[in-house]
Amino acid sequence: MCTSLIYSDKNGNFYFGRTLELTVDLPYQLVFVPRGQAFSSEVPGHPVLSYPAKNAFLAVAMPARMPTAAAPLGLGDMKVLEGLNTEGLTFSVLSYPSAGGTQKPVEMTHAVLAASDLGSWILASFARVGEVKSALADQPVMLEPLAVLGGAESPFHYIVHDAEGGSIVIEFHRGEMTVYDNPVGVMTNGPRFDWHLTNLDNYTHLTNVDRPVATFGAYKAVQPDSGIATAALPGSNTSVGRFVRAAYYAQFTEKAATPDLAVLTLAHIMNNFDRPRGATIDYPAAGAGHLEVAGLEPGGEADYATEYTAWTSLSDLTGKSFFVRDYRSLNFTRFDLASLAGTLEPRVVPLQKIAAANPVASDLGVAGGPA
Repeated sequence: MCTSLIYSDKNGNFYFGRTLELTVDLPYQLVFVPRGQAFSSEVPGHPVLSYPAKNAFLAVAMPARMPTAAAPLGLGDMKVLEGLNTEGLTFSVLSYPSAGGTQKPVEMTHAVLAASDLGSWILASFARVGEVKSALADQPVMLEPLAVLGGAESPFHYIVHDAEGGSIVIEFHRGEMTVYDNPVGVMTNGPRFDWHLTNLDNYTHLTNVDRPVATFGAYKAVQPDSGIATAALPGSNTSVGRFVRAAYYAQFTEKAATPDLAVLTLAHIMNNFDRPRGATIDYPAAGAGHLEVAGLEPGGEADYATEYTAWTSLSDLTGKSFFVRDYRSLNFTRFDLASLAGTLEPRVVPLQKIAAANPVASDLGVAGGPA
């Protein structure tokens, strides 16, 4: 479904990359939110939680519902999947089907944050991971049935990174929320995050140093190529295998000397998790589970589902630059949050309209204009 990781350069600056995999192309939107923008989150039976945007931010978002002529989409309908704010804080949504379940009751007089609004709340309100963690200790968050996902209860977990290298995982498991410190800066999907950390104990032998020569009895074996060190990595595209591989590449990839080289290096790392259509397929009778959106189920002639990398994003947490490409592109489009600071109104652009041929887009208008 998704792979995310943090990477650092020689100067101790941090960069974040993630991929998003699904079986269908959704109406993703690129959203810019200026400082001062008002937000609200409402959970039935509780007061509305209102919060202004202390920070401007840029995000890839997904509409929470299908628009109609009588009810067109507004900014409040855009739910953040991935984003970077002007303080270098990132927020990411990754699939986690085990999230839903019985939740702790909250007093009816207490304002509650809907889990689908976590992205806008975090990016709008905070600068560092520690602030998010402290705020979550007092702010109740509840999963809600999502009509666009057939009523599934927010089947995700959430990853937050900051420009100082801080990292947490916000995970609901069977309805119970846990906030984990993330010492490896890596996340994929299920099982639970603490299980993934325990599983890394099985890979203490990993190293990036090739051993091209060995002796067996009187026979001297010689590896005819480089890269034998990666033979110990899991090879599958499962969440478990990708977590280990992401930890490996984040740990061992050479540290770049400049921000431009660091972004380029991170792009090469994320290429290891790029998945073309048809690389793996699932037939309905096999019982595999995929996130499907009501009204946008996979169509066409294929009688199988195939997950592919719908889009990949990179974030320079120090330079406050956001890069994105979709399945149709090989190149990234760059957005500079500093250049967008003069934009006083929210902007929304369909991700499909972002021109891959335009490598630097400082203003959302040059990338296709508002939706």
